[in-house]
Amino acid sequence: MAEKSKVKLGKVYISASFNNTLVTVTDEKGDTVSWGSSGSVGFKGTRKSTPFAATTAVEKVIKKAKDEDGIEDVEIYVKGPGPGRDAALRAIRASGVKISLIADVTPMPHNGPRPKKKRRV
Repeated sequence: MAEKSKVKLGKVYISASFNNTLVTVTDEKGDTVSWGSSGSVGFKGTRKSTPFAATTAVEKVIKKAKDEDGIEDVEIYVKGPGPGRDAALRAIRASGVKISLIADVTPMPHNGPRPKKKRRV
C-alpha cells in the first residue's frame, strides 16, 4: 500500500455557531486531512458553545494534522458569529504552525428577505 504524501501547506476552516464549533483541516486541493468539533471532543449541551471547548477541539485537530500529515503552514478561514472564533485562532497560534492568512468568510446578506407587510388596524 502506498504511503500518504506529506502535506506542507494546509487550510483550516473554522465554523463557529452559537451551539458548536467545527474545525476542518484540508490540503491545498481541498481534500480533508482531519476534522473535529466541540462535540466530538466530549463536550455536551451548552458547554459545547464555550471558548474552552473550541480551543480543545482545535488543539486535537491540529495535533492530528501535524503528526499524521506533516502540516507546517496554514491558511485560516473563519465563518460564523460564535464564541469559539477568537479562542480557536489563539489555539492555532499556540500550536506552533505558521499562519500565512486569516480570512473571515462569514456569509452576509446583500439585502435579505422581503420584510413583512405593513400592519393594518
